[in-house]
Amino acid sequence: MTVVAALQIATGVPLAQVLAFEDEIRGASLVVLPEAVLGGYPGREPFVEYFHAAVTVPGSETTALAALASRTGATLVVGVIERDGSTLYSTAVFLDPERGLVGKHRKLVPTARERVFWGRGDGSTLPVVPTAAGLAGAAICWENHMPLLRAAMYAKGVEIWCAPTADDRDVWQASMRHIADEGRCFVISACPYESSGDDPFQGGSVIVGPLGEVLAGPLRDAAGLLTAEIDLDEIVAARKSLDVSGHYARPDVFSLTVDERPREGVIFLR
Repeated sequence: MTVVAALQIATGVPLAQVLAFEDEIRGASLVVLPEAVLGGYPGREPFVEYFHAAVTVPGSETTALAALASRTGATLVVGVIERDGSTLYSTAVFLDPERGLVGKHRKLVPTARERVFWGRGDGSTLPVVPTAAGLAGAAICWENHMPLLRAAMYAKGVEIWCAPTADDRDVWQASMRHIADEGRCFVISACPYESSGDDPFQGGSVIVGPLGEVLAGPLRDAAGLLTAEIDLDEIVAARKSLDVSGHYARPDVFSLTVDERPREGVIFLR
Protein backbone atom coordinates (compact mmCIF):
# COMPACT_ATOMS: atom_id res chain seq x y z
CA MET A 1 0.00 0.00 0.00
CA THR A 2 1.13 3.53 -0.73
CA VAL A 3 -0.37 6.98 -0.21
CA VAL A 4 -1.18 9.28 -3.13
CA ALA A 5 -2.67 12.75 -2.98
CA ALA A 6 -4.21 15.70 -4.80
CA LEU A 7 -3.34 19.17 -3.55
CA GLN A 8 -6.26 21.52 -4.16
CA ILE A 9 -5.15 25.16 -4.29
CA ALA A 10 -5.74 28.17 -6.52
CA THR A 11 -4.18 28.82 -9.90
CA GLY A 12 -1.46 31.43 -10.30
CA VAL A 13 -0.28 31.25 -6.71
CA PRO A 14 3.23 32.34 -5.69
CA LEU A 15 5.72 29.49 -5.57
CA ALA A 16 6.07 30.05 -1.84
CA GLN A 17 2.44 29.04 -1.36
CA VAL A 18 3.11 25.66 -2.92
CA LEU A 19 6.26 25.17 -0.87
CA ALA A 20 4.30 25.96 2.30
CA PHE A 21 2.49 22.61 1.98
CA GLU A 22 5.72 20.70 2.68
CA ASP A 23 4.56 19.18 5.97
CA GLU A 24 1.18 18.15 4.53
CA ILE A 25 2.58 16.28 1.53
CA ARG A 26 5.36 14.52 3.40
CA GLY A 27 4.48 10.84 3.60
CA ALA A 28 2.74 10.69 0.22
CA SER A 29 4.45 8.86 -2.63
CA LEU A 30 2.90 11.01 -5.36
CA VAL A 31 1.08 14.37 -5.25
CA VAL A 32 -0.81 15.95 -8.16
CA LEU A 33 -1.49 19.71 -8.33
CA PRO A 34 -4.02 21.53 -10.56
CA GLU A 35 -3.53 22.96 -14.02
CA ALA A 36 -1.75 26.34 -14.12
CA VAL A 37 -0.84 26.44 -10.43
CA LEU A 38 2.25 28.42 -11.39
CA GLY A 39 1.42 31.07 -13.96
CA GLY A 40 -2.34 31.12 -13.59
CA TYR A 41 -5.37 30.63 -15.79
CA PRO A 42 -5.38 32.96 -18.85
CA GLY A 43 -7.44 36.07 -19.40
CA ARG A 44 -7.41 37.30 -15.84
CA GLU A 45 -4.67 39.90 -16.23
CA PRO A 46 -2.95 41.80 -19.04
CA PHE A 47 -1.06 39.47 -21.36
CA VAL A 48 2.36 41.04 -20.80
CA GLU A 49 2.05 40.45 -17.05
CA TYR A 50 0.75 36.95 -17.67
CA PHE A 51 3.63 36.20 -20.03
CA HIS A 52 6.25 37.26 -17.50
CA ALA A 53 4.57 35.21 -14.75
CA ALA A 54 5.13 32.01 -16.77
CA VAL A 55 8.06 29.71 -15.96
CA THR A 56 10.82 28.09 -17.97
CA VAL A 57 11.28 24.32 -17.86
CA PRO A 58 13.83 23.69 -16.51
CA GLY A 59 14.24 26.84 -14.49
CA SER A 60 14.40 28.22 -10.97
CA GLU A 61 10.83 27.20 -10.18
CA THR A 62 11.33 23.57 -11.20
CA THR A 63 14.56 23.54 -9.21
CA ALA A 64 12.65 24.67 -6.12
CA LEU A 65 9.91 22.09 -6.75
CA ALA A 66 12.54 19.37 -7.17
CA ALA A 67 14.00 20.35 -3.81
CA LEU A 68 10.52 20.10 -2.28
CA ALA A 69 10.15 16.62 -3.77
CA SER A 70 13.54 15.66 -2.33
CA ARG A 71 12.70 16.93 1.16
CA THR A 72 9.30 15.21 1.28
CA GLY A 73 10.03 12.02 -0.64
CA ALA A 74 7.01 12.65 -2.89
CA THR A 75 6.96 12.72 -6.67
CA LEU A 76 5.18 15.94 -7.67
CA VAL A 77 3.06 16.42 -10.80
CA VAL A 78 2.51 20.16 -11.10
CA GLY A 79 0.53 22.20 -13.62
CA VAL A 80 2.53 25.22 -14.78
CA ILE A 81 2.36 27.79 -17.55
CA GLU A 82 5.57 27.19 -19.44
CA ARG A 83 7.28 29.94 -21.45
CA ASP A 84 9.36 28.79 -24.41
CA GLY A 85 10.57 31.68 -26.53
CA SER A 86 7.48 33.81 -27.15
CA THR A 87 4.97 30.98 -26.78
CA LEU A 88 3.18 29.78 -23.65
CA TYR A 89 2.08 26.21 -22.95
CA SER A 90 -0.07 24.57 -20.31
CA THR A 91 2.37 21.98 -19.03
CA ALA A 92 2.54 19.30 -16.36
CA VAL A 93 6.02 18.78 -14.91
CA PHE A 94 7.17 15.65 -13.08
CA LEU A 95 9.57 16.13 -10.15
CA ASP A 96 11.23 13.03 -8.69
CA PRO A 97 12.60 12.99 -5.11
CA GLU A 98 15.99 11.68 -6.27
CA ARG A 99 16.27 12.65 -9.95
CA GLY A 100 14.63 16.08 -9.98
CA LEU A 101 12.84 17.12 -13.16
CA VAL A 102 12.23 13.84 -15.02
CA GLY A 103 9.59 14.77 -17.56
CA LYS A 104 6.98 17.18 -18.81
CA HIS A 105 3.78 17.01 -20.80
CA ARG A 106 2.52 19.93 -22.87
CA LYS A 107 -1.23 20.12 -23.38
CA LEU A 108 -2.00 19.04 -26.94
CA VAL A 109 -5.11 21.14 -27.53
CA PRO A 110 -5.95 24.32 -25.60
CA THR A 111 -9.69 24.76 -25.07
CA ALA A 112 -11.86 27.75 -26.06
CA ARG A 113 -10.26 31.01 -24.83
CA GLU A 114 -7.09 29.15 -23.89
CA ARG A 115 -6.26 29.04 -27.63
CA VAL A 116 -5.72 32.80 -27.61
CA PHE A 117 -2.94 32.42 -25.03
CA TRP A 118 -1.44 28.93 -25.28
CA GLY A 119 0.37 26.98 -27.97
CA ARG A 120 -0.24 23.33 -28.84
CA GLY A 121 2.05 20.59 -27.57
CA ASP A 122 3.30 17.79 -29.81
CA GLY A 123 3.81 14.07 -29.40
CA SER A 124 7.31 14.45 -28.01
CA THR A 125 6.02 15.16 -24.49
CA LEU A 126 3.87 12.12 -23.68
CA PRO A 127 5.95 10.53 -20.92
CA VAL A 128 5.12 7.81 -18.47
CA VAL A 129 7.30 8.20 -15.39
CA PRO A 130 8.28 5.51 -12.86
CA THR A 131 7.40 6.61 -9.33
CA ALA A 132 7.22 4.94 -5.95
CA ALA A 133 3.44 4.83 -6.39
CA GLY A 134 3.52 3.28 -9.88
CA LEU A 135 3.97 4.24 -13.52
CA ALA A 136 2.51 7.75 -13.86
CA GLY A 137 1.33 9.73 -16.86
CA ALA A 138 -0.59 12.97 -17.24
CA ALA A 139 -3.47 14.36 -19.28
CA ILE A 140 -4.39 17.99 -18.68
CA CYS A 141 -8.00 19.08 -18.30
CA TRP A 142 -10.04 18.41 -21.47
CA GLU A 143 -7.29 16.29 -22.99
CA ASN A 144 -8.94 13.65 -20.85
CA HIS A 145 -11.81 13.72 -23.36
CA MET A 146 -9.50 12.72 -26.25
CA PRO A 147 -10.09 8.97 -26.80
CA LEU A 148 -6.94 8.42 -28.85
CA LEU A 149 -4.74 10.13 -26.27
CA ARG A 150 -6.23 7.85 -23.65
CA ALA A 151 -5.54 4.83 -25.86
CA ALA A 152 -1.91 5.90 -26.26
CA MET A 153 -1.40 6.33 -22.53
CA TYR A 154 -3.08 3.01 -21.74
CA ALA A 155 -0.74 1.33 -24.23
CA LYS A 156 2.22 2.78 -22.33
CA GLY A 157 1.04 0.91 -19.25
CA VAL A 158 0.06 3.90 -17.13
CA GLU A 159 -0.93 2.87 -13.61
CA ILE A 160 -1.40 6.31 -12.02
CA TRP A 161 -3.38 8.63 -14.29
CA CYS A 162 -2.66 12.22 -13.24
CA ALA A 163 -5.24 14.78 -14.33
CA PRO A 164 -4.38 18.38 -13.46
CA THR A 165 -7.50 20.31 -14.42
CA ALA A 166 -9.45 23.55 -14.24
CA ASP A 167 -12.82 21.79 -14.73
CA ASP A 168 -14.90 22.04 -11.58
CA ARG A 169 -18.18 20.79 -13.09
CA ASP A 170 -20.03 17.80 -11.65
CA VAL A 171 -19.68 15.91 -14.94
CA TRP A 172 -15.90 15.92 -14.50
CA GLN A 173 -16.36 13.36 -11.77
CA ALA A 174 -18.01 11.01 -14.26
CA SER A 175 -15.10 11.46 -16.67
CA MET A 176 -12.54 10.59 -14.00
CA ARG A 177 -14.45 7.49 -12.95
CA HIS A 178 -14.81 6.40 -16.56
CA ILE A 179 -11.07 6.73 -17.27
CA ALA A 180 -10.20 4.76 -14.14
CA ASP A 181 -12.61 1.99 -15.13
CA GLU A 182 -11.68 2.02 -18.82
CA GLY A 183 -7.93 2.06 -18.26
CA ARG A 184 -8.04 -0.05 -15.10
CA CYS A 185 -5.78 2.47 -13.42
CA PHE A 186 -5.81 4.80 -10.44
CA VAL A 187 -6.83 8.37 -11.29
CA ILE A 188 -5.77 11.45 -9.33
CA SER A 189 -7.45 14.66 -10.46
CA ALA A 190 -6.45 17.98 -8.89
CA CYS A 191 -8.75 20.95 -9.46
CA PRO A 192 -8.24 24.55 -8.30
CA TYR A 193 -10.16 26.14 -5.46
CA GLU A 194 -10.54 29.90 -5.14
CA SER A 195 -12.63 31.75 -2.58
CA SER A 196 -12.95 35.03 -4.48
CA GLY A 197 -12.94 36.56 -7.95
CA ASP A 198 -15.39 37.00 -10.80
CA ASP A 199 -15.46 33.32 -11.74
CA PRO A 200 -13.72 31.34 -8.99
CA PHE A 201 -13.00 27.64 -9.17
CA GLN A 202 -15.00 25.54 -6.71
CA GLY A 203 -12.65 22.57 -6.47
CA GLY A 204 -13.62 18.96 -7.04
CA SER A 205 -10.34 17.10 -6.67
CA VAL A 206 -10.90 13.35 -6.57
CA ILE A 207 -9.01 10.04 -6.36
CA VAL A 208 -10.52 7.01 -8.09
CA GLY A 209 -9.70 3.29 -8.06
CA PRO A 210 -9.27 0.97 -11.06
CA LEU A 211 -12.90 -0.14 -11.09
CA GLY A 212 -14.20 3.43 -11.10
CA GLU A 213 -14.84 3.58 -7.36
CA VAL A 214 -14.23 6.93 -5.64
CA LEU A 215 -11.54 6.49 -3.00
CA ALA A 216 -11.43 10.11 -1.79
CA GLY A 217 -13.33 13.28 -2.55
CA PRO A 218 -14.55 15.12 -4.39
CA LEU A 219 -13.18 17.95 -2.25
CA ARG A 220 -15.23 21.09 -2.76
CA ASP A 221 -15.32 24.64 -1.43
CA ALA A 222 -12.00 24.41 0.38
CA ALA A 223 -8.29 24.22 -0.22
CA GLY A 224 -6.48 21.20 1.11
CA LEU A 225 -4.80 17.87 0.57
CA LEU A 226 -6.90 14.89 -0.48
CA THR A 227 -5.25 11.49 0.17
CA ALA A 228 -5.93 7.81 -0.42
CA GLU A 229 -4.08 4.53 0.05
CA ILE A 230 -3.65 2.48 -3.11
CA ASP A 231 -2.46 -1.03 -3.93
CA LEU A 232 -1.17 -1.74 -7.46
CA ASP A 233 -2.33 -5.35 -7.16
CA GLU A 234 -5.85 -3.98 -7.58
CA ILE A 235 -4.84 -3.05 -11.14
CA VAL A 236 -3.64 -6.59 -11.77
CA ALA A 237 -6.96 -7.99 -10.58
CA ALA A 238 -9.01 -5.42 -12.51
CA ARG A 239 -7.19 -6.02 -15.81
CA LYS A 240 -8.02 -9.72 -15.67
CA SER A 241 -11.41 -8.85 -17.16
CA LEU A 242 -10.49 -5.74 -19.16
CA ASP A 243 -7.14 -4.75 -20.63
CA VAL A 244 -7.89 -2.34 -23.46
CA SER A 245 -4.34 -2.48 -24.80
CA GLY A 246 -3.97 -6.23 -24.34
CA HIS A 247 -6.46 -9.06 -24.40
CA TYR A 248 -9.41 -6.70 -24.96
CA ALA A 249 -7.79 -5.03 -27.98
CA ARG A 250 -8.53 -5.86 -31.64
CA PRO A 251 -5.45 -4.78 -33.59
CA ASP A 252 -6.73 -6.68 -36.61
CA VAL A 253 -9.65 -4.22 -36.74
CA PHE A 254 -8.39 -1.03 -35.11
CA SER A 255 -4.93 0.54 -35.06
CA LEU A 256 -3.40 3.75 -33.70
CA THR A 257 -0.14 5.40 -34.74
CA VAL A 258 1.39 7.90 -32.32
CA ASP A 259 4.01 10.32 -33.69
CA GLU A 260 6.36 11.21 -30.85
CA ARG A 261 8.79 13.25 -32.94
CA PRO A 262 9.27 16.92 -31.92
CA ARG A 263 7.58 19.29 -34.35
CA GLU A 264 9.70 22.40 -34.59
CA GLY A 265 8.47 25.43 -36.52
CA VAL A 266 11.82 25.74 -38.28
CA ILE A 267 14.29 22.95 -39.10
CA PHE A 268 17.86 23.84 -40.16
CA LEU A 269 19.58 21.26 -42.36
CA ARG A 270 23.38 21.36 -42.54
